[in-house]
Amino acid sequence: MLATDHIETAQQFLLDADREYDDGDILQASEKLWGAATHAVVAEMQNRDIDANGHRKIKSFVLRLEDELEEPGLFSLFKHAETLHVNFYHGFLSEENFEEHRELVRRFVNRMIELTS
Repeated sequence: MLATDHIETAQQFLLDADREYDDGDILQASEKLWGAATHAVVAEMQNRDIDANGHRKIKSFVLRLEDELEEPGLFSLFKHAETLHVNFYHGFLSEENFEEHRELVRRFVNRMIELTS
């Protein structure tokens, strides 16, 4: 996939997450938000010719990007996406907690798209 394909996928996953949530499926919505976040990161990694195979590399890149951009909180926003990924498997978030994470992940994805575009 090209970086532009990853951006399109991230945007589609945001829409899919809303649909899943509206249908009452917080678990699927959680995973779609995780997918949106990771695809947005992978797009920027591809723009920089950085190998994006694996969760650890993606996570390390976001941490490095936070330092590079001098943008405190970027990594923290990504961590909310990780929490949603874990929620997909364990279903521990209340609806209220999910909504909070959802908004923060949307902010993260939109920021990553802005950086990549």
